[in-house]
Amino acid sequence: MYAAPNYGQSNNYYNGPQSYTPSQGYGHSNQHNANKYSHHQSGPPPGVDPQLWQWFHAVDSDRSGAITVHELQTALINGNWTSFDLDTVKMLMGIFDTDRSGTISFQEFAGLWKYISDWQNVFRHFDRDRSGSIEGRELAEALRSFGYNLSPPLLTLIEHKYASEPTIGYGPPPGITFDRFVRACVVVKTVTEAFQRADSDRDGWVQLNYEQFMSIVLSAP
Repeated sequence: MYAAPNYGQSNNYYNGPQSYTPSQGYGHSNQHNANKYSHHQSGPPPGVDPQLWQWFHAVDSDRSGAITVHELQTALINGNWTSFDLDTVKMLMGIFDTDRSGTISFQEFAGLWKYISDWQNVFRHFDRDRSGSIEGRELAEALRSFGYNLSPPLLTLIEHKYASEPTIGYGPPPGITFDRFVRACVVVKTVTEAFQRADSDRDGWVQLNYEQFMSIVLSAP
C-alpha cells in the first residue's frame, strides 16, 4: 500500500531543516521570485537550510516575516504553470498555520514545504502517462493504494469535481492537476475519518441527524 503524506498539528514528522528542490512539472515554486528577492534578506539562522530560507523570503513579498494566503498562492505553481487553486492554498494554510495567526511563519513554512514535496512524489508515482494530471484509472489506483476502495460512480464524481477545467458535455474530464489532486485526497481522507467516527460498530452504516451530516460535509477542506 502506497502511503499518502501525513500531517499533524505539531509537524513532528519534520526532522530539522533539509533541502527541498521543487521538481519541474509538479507543483514547484516561482523561482523567478526567489532570485528577485534573494539579495534583500539577511542570512539564515544557524542550522537553517539556506535554500529554504531564501524561498521563504522570496514568498514573503511584503517583508512582514510571515506569509499570507495570497503570497503563498503566488509562489506555488503547477506543472502547467498555473497558480495553485485558491481553495487548495487555503486548505494548506489551515493545516500548517498551527498558531492560527492567519499567516505562515518560517517554521510552519518548513513543514508545509516538506508536505508538498512528499505529495510531489506521490503525484509523480501515479501519473503513469506523465501527462501532468491524474485521470480516471490513475485516480482509482492512487486512492485504492491509500486504502479507499471507492465505487466507479464516486470516482467519477471526484474526477468531475476536481477536474482542472470545467467538464462540459460528453467525454472524460480533463484530468486533475497536482494542487487539486492533493485537495481531493485530503477531502476523501477527512470525510472517511468523520464517517468512521460515527460508524461505531464498523458495519458501514450510520444514522445521522441533519446537524451531524452538515458538520461532516462542511468540515471537509
